[in-house]
Amino acid sequence: MSERARPMQEPTLLLLTALADEPRHGYALMQEVAEISNGRVRLRTGTLYGALERLQREGMVRVEREEVVDGRARKVYALADPGAVALAEETARLRAVAEEAERRLARRPRPSARGALA
Repeated sequence: MSERARPMQEPTLLLLTALADEPRHGYALMQEVAEISNGRVRLRTGTLYGALERLQREGMVRVEREEVVDGRARKVYALADPGAVALAEETARLRAVAEEAERRLARRPRPSARGALA
C-alpha cells in the first residue's frame, strides 16, 4: 500500500469508484454513488462537494472541465492517476479481507438442524 495506510472511508471509496470509468459532474456522481451502493448511500450536496474538494487537495480527483448548462456553471470531475492507484490498492485490500473471511467461514462447522432451531 502507498502512503494511504488506513482504509478508505466508504464515501471516498464510492466516489472514486464512480469516477473510475468516466468523468462526471456533481449530480451524476450523487446518482452513481446511490446506484453503486444499491441505494444505501445517498450523498447530500454539502457532503459531496466537501469530499470532492478534499480529494482534489489530495490529488486524487481533478476538474476535467467546466461547462455551462442551462445557464448554470458545472464542473466535471475525473479520477486522477493517484486516485486510480489508491482505488486499486483499496480494492485489493478489500478483496484480501473478503477472501480470508470466506476461507474462515468455510472451515466453520455447519450448524445441525437441531442447533438451528435452538
